Amino acid sequence: MFQGSQILQGRYQLKTKLGQNAGRQTWLSQDISESPPQPVIVKLLAFNPQMNWDELKLFEREAQVLNHLNHPRIPRYHDYFSVDQETGGGLPWFGLVQQYIRGNSLQFWLDQGQQFTEQQTHQIAISILEILIYLHELSPPVFHRDIKPSNLILGNNNQVYLVDFGAVQDRAAAEGVTFTVVGTSGYTPPEQFWGRAVAASDLYALGATLIHLLTATPPTELPQHQMRIQFGDHVRLTPHFFQWLETLVEPSLERRFNSAREAALALESGQEAIVYSEQADQSRRRPVRYGRIVGLTFVQLFIVGIIIAVLIGTCA
Repeated sequence: MFQGSQILQGRYQLKTKLGQNAGRQTWLSQDISESPPQPVIVKLLAFNPQMNWDELKLFEREAQVLNHLNHPRIPRYHDYFSVDQETGGGLPWFGLVQQYIRGNSLQFWLDQGQQFTEQQTHQIAISILEILIYLHELSPPVFHRDIKPSNLILGNNNQVYLVDFGAVQDRAAAEGVTFTVVGTSGYTPPEQFWGRAVAASDLYALGATLIHLLTATPPTELPQHQMRIQFGDHVRLTPHFFQWLETLVEPSLERRFNSAREAALALESGQEAIVYSEQADQSRRRPVRYGRIVGLTFVQLFIVGIIIAVLIGTCA
């Protein structure tokens, strides 16, 4: 088994174990081939007879995808290697090396008791949407499939980073292939449980994450009605932001935003989120703009109030 100060591949010196479970280890390490040595993250996966073969495929997929990504708020790929049985304590291991981001996860701050404000959450939403626009508009598109507070790092530079691409999937790899269900309960939309991850699936996970930040309550602990997360009683938000969040976490794929760019435009422009009413003819959908409906209701109430006042005055 690996120990602190151990050197892998003649260059990666293990320093602090950050996590360990089920044949996986994550180490804060130093690349001593650099001068001065640079901090990196080394993720290790043991190849043993009991492991699910899909785990190795997903690990390799993470390395392949990271190697082709180039975004300032996605950790850079450094290296991918194997470790022999003698070094790995009787088991072969695989290692993935990536950039170390100085900071703490949003889950860390939630665990410290922090409840994020609407303004803070709005800014986090924009930051993550910018990353998703990049990922989803690649050719082929890349879907993260596991957005949640623990996979979002608030850096010491106050930038938000998206990490842990262990569940990543690109559309080209997904065509005609059955994948193991990945994701985290509470943040995963219904279609993803059926292996149908699309751009809107990441948007649902983002919405559930934002709700967690605002309410300081995991989505699984919030009430649900017809598969919809009921968060309105747990936080006070501006009507637009509340409706925008509801559209993100709409269980029906057809009622969510189609893309990260569309979601960002709706959030930044202050436009009404558009959802679609169900009709017998599914080929045509009528947009329902709740903002206009609410506005019309107030006008109607105002008119009724005038009529009642006139009637009362007449009776008097």
